[in-house]
Amino acid sequence: MPLAERASNTASLAERYRVLLEIGHALTGTLNDEDLYASIYRETARVIEADGFYVSLYDAESDEATVVFWADEGKGRQAQIVYVGSENPVIRTGKARMVADHLRDQSLLVIGDVGERVTRSAISAPMSTRGQIVGVISAQSYRPHAYTHSDLELLQGIADLAAVASQNVRHVNELDRRRREAENMEAIVRALVSSLDMDEVLGRIAEAALDLLEGDGAVVWLLEEESARVAASQGPIAPEVGSRLALEGDLVPLLTQQGRPLLLDEIGEESQLLTDRLRTHLRARSALVAPLSFGDRVTGALAVGVAHDRAFDAEDAHLMERLAGHASVALQNARLHASLQALSLTDPLTGLPNRRHLELHLSQELAAARRGRKLSVVLFDLDNFKQYNDTLGHLAGDEVLSAVGDVLAGETRAMNLVARYGGDEFLAVLSDTSVEGARQHAVRVAKRVARHPALGPAGITLSAGVASFDDANPSIAELIRAADEDMYRSKAAKSSK
Repeated sequence: MPLAERASNTASLAERYRVLLEIGHALTGTLNDEDLYASIYRETARVIEADGFYVSLYDAESDEATVVFWADEGKGRQAQIVYVGSENPVIRTGKARMVADHLRDQSLLVIGDVGERVTRSAISAPMSTRGQIVGVISAQSYRPHAYTHSDLELLQGIADLAAVASQNVRHVNELDRRRREAENMEAIVRALVSSLDMDEVLGRIAEAALDLLEGDGAVVWLLEEESARVAASQGPIAPEVGSRLALEGDLVPLLTQQGRPLLLDEIGEESQLLTDRLRTHLRARSALVAPLSFGDRVTGALAVGVAHDRAFDAEDAHLMERLAGHASVALQNARLHASLQALSLTDPLTGLPNRRHLELHLSQELAAARRGRKLSVVLFDLDNFKQYNDTLGHLAGDEVLSAVGDVLAGETRAMNLVARYGGDEFLAVLSDTSVEGARQHAVRVAKRVARHPALGPAGITLSAGVASFDDANPSIAELIRAADEDMYRSKAAKSSK
């Protein structure tokens, strides 16, 4: 090779390196997808003729290539044009390709108007990293034979830089996504553990799942005997709270065995995991279901569904698994708190509310009475209980107290409350009830005790005292004292007979 030609080639090679160095510097300074694609086009058009241009990304697993950016006569546009990747010769062979003329007859993608001016020639190069093709960039011209092999080599160099820059952007986006995910999860965990109210915790779990997984509906199911109950729901496609479904099909056993989320694609299609009844109940196209556990036992499930064509992936499943873990802990805390609260407010012998619970309830009812609602109380006392207890023993006495508690609970409406006041005394708080109504209640209870198979034959009887909220009894202490005085009058009347 003549010395002059060799010097010319060396100068040309040095110029190419310089150009690629500048392009590499420009691309690596870009940290988001849209700016990167525009930068790839801008830098390519600066050194290579590009009447038309596009960038497409390739997913080898699905064999789908997607045009994410294209330009025509200097105007860049974002795009989402999907085609079969293996039908593109650059992707199929992994080699750069040049078309000198008649591009429309030889290319899947032609940039330009359908009118008189159409692109005639093109060069395309694969974007690849670690031996895998991740996309294609292509420059096109309205002129035939517009490109040389040097242009093709330069475009390949740009494609290599673009592939690295694209991976960098992907890593940056992934790190940013994980950071935001961690921040969101931390905020969600704080919200979940900040409350010990069961209904509030359940609602927050469903709301968090809907937000994190970007679903159209989220549901918390709780397993109860032979059915699953919707305990919380969020979103337009979620079933109503309180809805119940029979535990049919393989979904629950599989959740129990695997202990990790299940992906349910195309719920409308036949699936052994879902029965027809369950499939009809769920209005989602696809869903993600994760078990909720209490210790080693699965006690429910968290489900998120979408109504449109979107398939959840492994990343979504991992996110759902983390959320379900935190949700299970929050539910355990709420259950434990409810159990402790119930124990602290319940008499262990009779199962009725204890005196502390009674005082809290009376405070609320007294406030309502001061606003005009009627309020009466009935104080019950077992007649001659001390003698019965001393004769037959404390165990027999405990059985009597428990049976009386059952009678009182059965005769008390849900809006009212009956509690063990102390020893052998019980107090019924009757909202929106007059003195006459309270006395009728006392009579019904006495008749039930007399008919009870364990109490009547044993000669167990009750005395009752009644009082109502009024100007003479404006406080809890005075109300109960009035009922107590009425009860002793009732006992005295019995004794005089």
